[in-house]
Amino acid sequence: MQPIPAGTGTSGYFAISLDGAFVNADELRDELLAHEQLTDANTDSDLLLKWIERFCERDYWRHGLPANYEAIFREIDDRVDGAISALLIDRDGNLVAYRSRSGLRPLETMRTDNGFLLFASENCAFAGLKGKTQQLLPGSIQRVDAKTGDSVDHALNSRRYRAKLCAYETLYLGSPNTSVEGHSHLHTRYNIGLALGRIVAERVQAEPLVTPPIVSSMPNTGGPYADGLFDSLAEQGVLAERDDVVATHFLERTLLGRPRGRQARIAQKYRVSEPAVARRTIVVVDEALIRGDTSQAVTTMLLAAGARAVHWAIGSPPIVAPNYYGIGIETLDELAFWQALKRLPPELRAQCLRFHRMDLPVLRTIESNIATAIQAATITYLPFRALVSVLADRLEGIDLSPFTFEMPTPAGRQRADRSLEALLAALPVNPCLGSGS
Repeated sequence: MQPIPAGTGTSGYFAISLDGAFVNADELRDELLAHEQLTDANTDSDLLLKWIERFCERDYWRHGLPANYEAIFREIDDRVDGAISALLIDRDGNLVAYRSRSGLRPLETMRTDNGFLLFASENCAFAGLKGKTQQLLPGSIQRVDAKTGDSVDHALNSRRYRAKLCAYETLYLGSPNTSVEGHSHLHTRYNIGLALGRIVAERVQAEPLVTPPIVSSMPNTGGPYADGLFDSLAEQGVLAERDDVVATHFLERTLLGRPRGRQARIAQKYRVSEPAVARRTIVVVDEALIRGDTSQAVTTMLLAAGARAVHWAIGSPPIVAPNYYGIGIETLDELAFWQALKRLPPELRAQCLRFHRMDLPVLRTIESNIATAIQAATITYLPFRALVSVLADRLEGIDLSPFTFEMPTPAGRQRADRSLEALLAALPVNPCLGSGS
C-alpha cells in the first residue's frame, strides 16, 4: 500500500495497512464507546481494527470458533461510509485484502508467474514482474490462507459495485506510471495539458512579450501537464521555452496537514532558479489549485527573483468541494474558490454556486479574483467541459465531486451539505474585497 494517504495499526491479534478514510468515524467511535469497547483509536486504522476485533469476539472467539472474515467484512462494509482499501494480517499469517464499496481508493493484485501473490495501491508497483494483474472489486475481499497460499475472492453483497476512482488519484496522487483499466495517468495528464494549452495560447498571444515565456511545471506532479501545454502552444504557433524553474528541497507532499504546519513546509520546500527567471514571463503549470497557499508562495519567490510576470495554468476546474476520503480537505473555508466567492457581490455568488455548470465569464471572474489574491498576472483553469472531453470514455469510473459538489457517499453528502449551508448563511450581504489565502 502507498504511504500517502495511508495508515497502519496493530493489535494483539492483527496488523493492518489502510489507504483512505472514514467519513462516519465519529459515529463508529461513539458506538464502540457505548459498548465500552474503545480504549484508544486515534486513527482510522485503529478504528477499523477495533471493529474487526469486536465482531471476532462477539461471534467467534468467545465460542472457540475461527473468524469468518467474509461475514466480518460484510458487516464492516455495511457500517462504514468512506473510502477504504486495506490489508489485514492475523497472528496466524492469514491475509485479508479489503476494498470498500465506494471504490474510491484503488487496490491492485498480482499473481506472479512464479507463484507469489502481491498487493499494491497501484499497478506500477509490479513493473518488471511477470504475472496476472487485476483490481480488487469494490465491496469485496480477497482472503489468502497462510498455510496453503490459496486465495479466494468474496463479494460482500449481492449487488455488484462499480469502481469510481477519486479524481485526485487520476490527476495528482497516482504515479504517472500507473494505468487504470488501460488508461495511463501520464497520458491523461498530457492530454489535459494539450487542452489547457489551447486556452492559454489565446492569453499569451494577446500579450506583447519581449521574450518567449517560460513554461515550467510544478514539481513533482506537473510535468506531464506542462509537456502537453508546451506542445499545444507550439502547435498553435506560440513561441515558448520549456524549462522547469521551480524545484524542491524535499519530496514530502504538502497537501495534507494543519494550515500552520503546511505553510511552514511550503516555505521550506520550494526554490526557484533565479538567473533563469530574471525579466522573464513564467507560465507555471500545475494539476490543481486547492487552497492557493502553495501557488502564492511560489509566485512570491518568482517575482522576488526578478520574473516579469507569473501566470498559472491549472489542469483541472476549480476545486469546490471538501474531501473526507483521505485527502485532508475538511472545510470549505480553506479552498481558494470559496475565499474568492466571498469577495464577490451576491448576484455573482449565485452564478458561482452552479459550480461545474457556471458560465465561462463567471469562471473568468473567479480566476481573476484568485490571481489578484496570490499576486499572479493570470490564472487559467481547465473548464469542466474540457476535462469531461479528455475523460469521455471513462467518466463513469471517476468521481468528479471535487468539481461538482456531488459527493460520492451518503454521509459525505450530508456532511458537505451541512458545511455548505453554514458557509452560505454566514456570508455578508455586501462582501468587502480582501486578500486571499
